[in-house]
Amino acid sequence: MKPLFHCKLLNVPFGDPALFIEILHEGRALLFDLGDIGSLTEAKLLKLSHEFVSHAHMDHFYGFDRLLRVVLGRDKHITIYGPPGITSHVAGKLAGYTWNLVQDYPLQLRVGEISQNSIHYSCFICSEQFKGDDEGSVPFEGVVDENPHYTVESVELDHRIPSLAYSLMERFHINVKKDRLVQEGYALGPGLRELKEHIWEDQPDDLMVMVPNSEDEHTSFHEIALGDLKRKIVGITPGQKIAYVADCCYTRDNVERIVELVQGADLFFCEAAFLEEDSDKARDKGHLTARQAGLIAREAGVKLLQVFHFSPRYSERAENLTQEAQEAFQEKKYK
Repeated sequence: MKPLFHCKLLNVPFGDPALFIEILHEGRALLFDLGDIGSLTEAKLLKLSHEFVSHAHMDHFYGFDRLLRVVLGRDKHITIYGPPGITSHVAGKLAGYTWNLVQDYPLQLRVGEISQNSIHYSCFICSEQFKGDDEGSVPFEGVVDENPHYTVESVELDHRIPSLAYSLMERFHINVKKDRLVQEGYALGPGLRELKEHIWEDQPDDLMVMVPNSEDEHTSFHEIALGDLKRKIVGITPGQKIAYVADCCYTRDNVERIVELVQGADLFFCEAAFLEEDSDKARDKGHLTARQAGLIAREAGVKLLQVFHFSPRYSERAENLTQEAQEAFQEKKYK
């Protein structure tokens, strides 16, 4: 069973944060944080439809210029979400350049600024020299973005400034049983995508769909109700859940918010800037230790923990950070 989300941290744990998630068979991708994205090819960058920024410290946001350079002149609509202030940060980036020759460029950037109760949208249109149009606000109750395939949720954490954590949840996973496909004499081929879309869109079971027969020299079709086809060749299983937590303090409020957001995640990406022996420095800088990351992952019942965003002070001790996080994650709960 192939997962829908294919995840890759773009840099080594000491590098700047950027999590690239490609969506299987969709021809598009998502990006969590905009740190160093220099390793992404233009082809990969052009797949991006949404960017989810935790906060606008330089190491989480300077990749914006690289992204802009690649998509400039393309017929792309990209949505960027971030914490309070993200709109002015994007506007400031755009204001740093001269745009007198872009009147025919179709690029549009839509910015969603997430506060505790609302998301405020603004649109920056390249052909209008990115002047910025206010689109107003919508209520926010945790869901940032959703479509028939997945939902993105977010919570605000304390990093001495607001810092957003995110979770990405596949609604459910569709697995076509190829052996049953052959037994039934069907040759869906490219039609598999259409079948999955019908299911994701919650089309009624009595919807009649056309399925190509596998043994015909000339293409012929068999008409069958969607519900019958699902029962014959489709298995529905729980969807993937990916969680991403960047910079934040180790406070009870933060921990509670993280645990609720990432509960049961299949893969949890969590910052672990310091070793526990330097917890005072972690506290002063508003970061987690590796042990704290492991404890949070254990409390949230995630399946797999991957720590990142290590402080350069440990450049020769990366394995210590990973080991400390995994030991806390795996150890038995305190009695």
